[in-house]
Amino acid sequence: MGNEKYKTKWLADVKRLLPVRSQFALSGEVRDLVLTDTPTGPIPVPLLRALWLMLHELGYQFMLIFDPIDGVRVYPPEREIVTVVSNHLPETKFQNGRTDARLDGSLIDIMRSVVGLRKVRAALVMDFASRLASNPSHLEEAQHSFFVFCEKLSLGATPALPEGSKEGALFNPVIWLLNRAQDMPSWLLLDSERISTHTIPPPSMQVRNMAAVMLASRFRDGGNAPPEEMKKYCEAFTAGTNGMSLQAMTDVAQLASRANMGLSDIGDALRAFKVGEIENPWKGELIREKISEATKRIEQRVKGQPQAITKTVDILMRSAMGLTGAQARSSSGRPRGALFFAGPTGVGKTELAKTLTESLFGDEQAYIRFDMSEFSEEHTGARLLGAPPGYVGYDSGGELTNAVRERPFSVILFDEIEKAHPRLLDKFLQILEDGRLTDGRGETTYFSEAVIIFTSNLGIYVEEDGARVMNVHPGDTYDRVEQRVREAISNYFRFTLSRPEILNRIGENIVVFNFITPPVAVLIFDGMMRNVLNRVKEEHGAELVLDDQVRNQLLTWATADLSNGGRGIGNHIEMCFINPLARALFSVSGDLRNRSLRVTGVTVNDNVYSLELSE
Repeated sequence: MGNEKYKTKWLADVKRLLPVRSQFALSGEVRDLVLTDTPTGPIPVPLLRALWLMLHELGYQFMLIFDPIDGVRVYPPEREIVTVVSNHLPETKFQNGRTDARLDGSLIDIMRSVVGLRKVRAALVMDFASRLASNPSHLEEAQHSFFVFCEKLSLGATPALPEGSKEGALFNPVIWLLNRAQDMPSWLLLDSERISTHTIPPPSMQVRNMAAVMLASRFRDGGNAPPEEMKKYCEAFTAGTNGMSLQAMTDVAQLASRANMGLSDIGDALRAFKVGEIENPWKGELIREKISEATKRIEQRVKGQPQAITKTVDILMRSAMGLTGAQARSSSGRPRGALFFAGPTGVGKTELAKTLTESLFGDEQAYIRFDMSEFSEEHTGARLLGAPPGYVGYDSGGELTNAVRERPFSVILFDEIEKAHPRLLDKFLQILEDGRLTDGRGETTYFSEAVIIFTSNLGIYVEEDGARVMNVHPGDTYDRVEQRVREAISNYFRFTLSRPEILNRIGENIVVFNFITPPVAVLIFDGMMRNVLNRVKEEHGAELVLDDQVRNQLLTWATADLSNGGRGIGNHIEMCFINPLARALFSVSGDLRNRSLRVTGVTVNDNVYSLELSE
């Protein structure tokens, strides 16, 4: 077999450097499978197996593997190999191919013996090397002595040239397997020219594509699929596993096999692996029925926003049909939908998000809400996404990533997004583009089944000559409000934040809400008043009736100022009606149940509101 056999870069680098390096530190995806050529074709094998195949080709006769729990074992664990080891290391007593060894004289003696062999090629792999020192910057005395020995061993080693070797002089190497390079003392890796460090990255697109071909047979119809279907499957599998390991791809195929899935079900198999749900709520007639009824349901709760409602429901329909990002070559990892609700305060942005959640998942409380004003400082990003390794609380994960792992099918609301720290906004690039995020614990959270909603008041006010002035006004046409708000949002991301890429990820999914108009204010007022009367009925069993003049007076007070939208109407109703109503009901003697009460008058005196009740 030729040198082109090992296409994996880090493995080819180790092979190339064996004549000049005595130790190798491999970090990164050391627990992943490695796509390795064999006489029957490429297959994914564990890293230790890939190392051995490469070393064996070069004439190495055995490998010893050390880990802090099981000591030293012979690899491959074959009787003939164990005999070779016993012949060349007679001072080490192997029983069933194993021997105890710790960071003391026993391990040091074995390391010195393997590296010093001259008549045989051998290698020593230090597995789980990240667990040898709990704090590489503050080593215990025994640990420090051990690593100093390793440094001396690397510098003092000489290449071996067994008789009859065709490969020339090669070191009998010590190979360290690490989660991260910083898990070893930095001075050991930096101060020795004989130690070579290599990072094992996640598999490339080409490697994932080759793995997809090999794993096709795990699917129900993978053995006899037509070429066009096989090509489509491989493209979907390759795109959907970006950033994932070969082991994860194998697990996806295993899940598909257990669930009797075909190649056309690759999306469901990927989702089952990522979010733990085989059933897809986004498919089937139920979700289509819910979305079909969504417009009517939303209009009952969100008044006076026909354009915003229509556009929002259109995006939901697109999500349910699997057409989100369909213009791109691959979009399987993106969130189901991403919306940017913009407009004046109190016009129904948050209410629409709640109603969407109820329409999709049956419970408006199923949405996950984050008030971004709480994340205005850069350090608060650790609370949302998880602290980096080594910092307090990093093992707890982030509030966002934890919530999405618990409820992958959800609506995620980021309220007042413009108040978040700009550095935090960069994280949304990854969520919107790739649909995934890795927290401080190294766990990846997938957003591919979520609907993401940002709300903002951007564009309502702008800065002019150092003063904050209104950019749009009540009474402006909706077209003018939409045009000026969109323009202000674009300027904010392009020039204030210098983050046009965030705006590009949101695309045309900006939904602009209009001001509350007087006719709409009447509808909102009547709806809120019905809620109050219903609450009295539920809590006390009493029927509450308003005289027309009372209703008209309350309407005048509540809608006099519409600058705060529906929220302002609600605040006025609470002040003008609910507070004096509670006071009046308190003073009614006897049980209120099954009684009919009429509000006959409402007055205000010195800013204190009162009402009159009669039966």
